[in-house]
Amino acid sequence: MKFTILVVDDEKNIREGLAEYLRMDGYALKTAADGREGFAAVETGEVDLVITDLRMPAMSGGELLRQVGARYPSVPVIVLTGHGTVEDAVDAMRNGAYDFITKPVNLDHLSLLVKRALERRELARRNEELAEEVERQRRASSIVGRSPAISRIFELVRKVAPTKASVLITGESGVGKELVADALHNLSPRADKPFVKVHCAALAESLLESELFGHEKGSFTGAQARKKGRFELAHEGTLFLDEIGEINQNVQIKILRVLQEKRFERVGGEESLEVDVRVIAATNRDLKEEIQKGSFREDLYYRLNVVNIHVPPLRERKDDIPLLAAAFLREFAEDNGKALDGFDPKARAALYAYPWPGNVRELRNCIESAVVMASGPLVGLDDLPPGIRKSAEESVVRIPIGSSLADAERALIRDTLAACGGNKSRTAETLGIGRKTLYQKIQEYALEPGSED
Repeated sequence: MKFTILVVDDEKNIREGLAEYLRMDGYALKTAADGREGFAAVETGEVDLVITDLRMPAMSGGELLRQVGARYPSVPVIVLTGHGTVEDAVDAMRNGAYDFITKPVNLDHLSLLVKRALERRELARRNEELAEEVERQRRASSIVGRSPAISRIFELVRKVAPTKASVLITGESGVGKELVADALHNLSPRADKPFVKVHCAALAESLLESELFGHEKGSFTGAQARKKGRFELAHEGTLFLDEIGEINQNVQIKILRVLQEKRFERVGGEESLEVDVRVIAATNRDLKEEIQKGSFREDLYYRLNVVNIHVPPLRERKDDIPLLAAAFLREFAEDNGKALDGFDPKARAALYAYPWPGNVRELRNCIESAVVMASGPLVGLDDLPPGIRKSAEESVVRIPIGSSLADAERALIRDTLAACGGNKSRTAETLGIGRKTLYQKIQEYALEPGSED
């Protein structure tokens, strides 16, 4: 992406000289002789950064700063000032200027300020895009992600949700199987009916049958009144059986009967109750292996597994990390009353590098901790939990003393590309450069990218 900079100064030599210098850094340039002309240029929507003098005819730099801040708050403004007006520049900083620089201008310092201001603008833009995508996906369903794997899950959910078919969701612990179940229910014709969840592993075997099917008064010690079970409570809606692989054979037989006959009896009861329930099950076990061991019924497996949706671990879909992190950041920043704009480049790179053995659940806990620790507008590397910081510190690029800048750049791009699994979009984002620039560097240094774009 080529950024456009607007230079506003009533002294022609200064504005044209600065414009020419910044063009050599690869930027597109616009110039204006006063604040009024400058604001008209900003209103075209083509300006990414404003550099303005303070004292000008028609409209001062201070007024230009106020108008840009009010109408286009994401456009940073750098103020130029003479030695005698530093107080005015400090006042401009209070009014929202990104920074100020005194005349005569130190061009190297200006170049660094411009680079930092544009990096922050680009980071804010990316965070806005992520927030918008998170919101779009939130409205559609509870699943967040943009990787090919999640796109396939979205497609399956859209196809299966309107049907009555039973669904078996598989995947490691913490990958978000419950969110897939939420989406299946929310996008189904049963969305306005009950959605009842049962965590099978959290209930003792002696209680599970009563929880699922209910019981009659006096059917066992402590049964002081009739109780409706989860199947009965989910009538005309959806029942989600999480960790279905943990239930015993006796309960498996009764669930199989409900799926086949749509009828059951409460524990201790004789009345046969008819029920209309769509069953969604989830497990982190390999149920085919459990069948071979004799601990899970094959006939129940095929009844549950009419449609299988497998959710891969987070380490296999790292493209989802930015969206998930942005969603969690917004949630926990709001909960904690903090104004956070996103993650700085080092923190973002650390989130990519970490293997996430605890999957989405671990990422969620990490972001909650980082929000609590953050003290600035961006979450930094030091705000992340120690294990993730350590992983980032171990993922370093080693460049021998005496290497040329070209050698150092080649090593940095090569190792970052490898760390990102050959994904050029993620590599460019991690390095803070455009994809076009990355492609040029890959070609220049004869680097071989992976197959993934």
